[in-house]
Amino acid sequence: MYRFCLSLFAASLLAGCGGQPVDALVNNKLVRIDSGAVEGAAANGVLSFKGIPYATPPVGPLRWRAPQPVAPWSTTRSAQNFGHSCMQLAYNPAAVVPAGTEPNEDCLVMNVWRPDQPVTKKMPVMVWIYGGGMVNGSSSEPTYDGSQFAKQGVLFVSFNYRVGRFGFFAHPGLSQENPGGPLGNYGFMDQLAALQWVQRNIASFGGDPGDVTVFGESAGGFGVHVLMTSPLAKGLFHKAIAQSGGGRTGFVPGRRLRERGPGGLPSGEEVGVTFAATLGIGGDAASALAALRAQPADKIVAGLNMITLLRDANTFSNSMIDGQLIVDEPQQIYNTGRQQKVPLIVGATDLDLGFTDATTIDQALAPFGPAKRQAALAAYDPLGSGDGLAVAARVASDRLMVEPARFTAKAIAAQSLPVYEYRFAYVADALRSKRAGAAHASELAYVFDTLGASYPAISAQDQQMAKQIQDYWVSFVKTGNPNGGDRPQWPAYEVRSDRLFDFSAAGPTKSAAVADPWKARMDLVEQLY
Repeated sequence: MYRFCLSLFAASLLAGCGGQPVDALVNNKLVRIDSGAVEGAAANGVLSFKGIPYATPPVGPLRWRAPQPVAPWSTTRSAQNFGHSCMQLAYNPAAVVPAGTEPNEDCLVMNVWRPDQPVTKKMPVMVWIYGGGMVNGSSSEPTYDGSQFAKQGVLFVSFNYRVGRFGFFAHPGLSQENPGGPLGNYGFMDQLAALQWVQRNIASFGGDPGDVTVFGESAGGFGVHVLMTSPLAKGLFHKAIAQSGGGRTGFVPGRRLRERGPGGLPSGEEVGVTFAATLGIGGDAASALAALRAQPADKIVAGLNMITLLRDANTFSNSMIDGQLIVDEPQQIYNTGRQQKVPLIVGATDLDLGFTDATTIDQALAPFGPAKRQAALAAYDPLGSGDGLAVAARVASDRLMVEPARFTAKAIAAQSLPVYEYRFAYVADALRSKRAGAAHASELAYVFDTLGASYPAISAQDQQMAKQIQDYWVSFVKTGNPNGGDRPQWPAYEVRSDRLFDFSAAGPTKSAAVADPWKARMDLVEQLY
């Protein structure tokens, strides 16, 4: 009945299906996709469609399975509210999130924003992947509202993917149940399923499935690197932006699904068995898996979030090299030219994320060895402050985020492919006296032009910075090149010149392409690899 209804609608628009009148069927807030009709909402020149299922809820026997096709619906489905966030423990209980998005395993949903005007030509598509350390995050966070992109003629898509032990988990019982795979990286399987949904359905919203840009930040930026380097993602997107996503290794370098990694690093399966033991679950693989699936969701979360991520390293595998979706560390694939050949923007903030136990300068500089100590001291403490914690933070940030961004740019540029590197240093006027630099994720409110979701006071300069960086992103989405208009020129990265675009701490009028001022730091970290 559903397929018959679709063909009737496409052929003649003569009658409604599933009890819907003709005027509802042709209303621009109503769109038909492969699983049924959805009705969105209009506001401020933008149409939005929220909470559209792209896979069957991964519950019960589908917990720790690849996403399965969604069951079609026969009547028009309201798409005016976000769906549930994926199951997690929020790391910031005070965070403001829209009502109805409380964490739940039933969470695999899409959101779409588009201009509220007739479609005269196919629009380029942006697909957003949120961050959160693979343990937190949701597409419903107010910062990630896609309205401002839609107002610039871009069809914007976001979606939820499984996080924590629901999204990244291995166990001998799962390998026994599904020996052919895929296994382990269920959150990334969700990302692939979301991109496949875009290929099947985005034309119905006026988008061009042949012009898709994926972008993400932090764990979402790493997700972009996974998509760039996974053979399973080939053809699903055509441009990419990785914001503070590393680029060299996974969150746990060397972690593999079944085999131990470097230095005896436990496999994902071993980590899964260790976690099961914390719940008193053992025995043979099949019975243990059944017992794990029978556990209530909060027992699987077990307090895991971004605050406890390092504490729970023995019971949470994070992403793994599984041999099908993730076949190697990103750096190995970039170095050998096996990644997707698409234009790329890559970069980090100037006070980005890093992890370290060092508290003194000697401890912070120890990785560089005695021969490089003086060079490292000059690079990381040029003013001789003697501040061990600050130096340690800089080294850790460079190792995790900043240098891997430059590495990626160098590897792509060496293949004569278009890649653009940036560094974001701007701090909001209201926070400038309290912040030493642009913290991890601080660029997001500017990229999305959603400053009101992040800052109680917004200056004219803050708004100008948001317009500047979003305009670069939109130009890249539309053309594969961030340049256009009267903005400062942003040249493609070249190994010889080592130039990046500096979104300046002094504001948008000072933003410019510059030779990397941290070249000495980057070269030192590069040698550690």
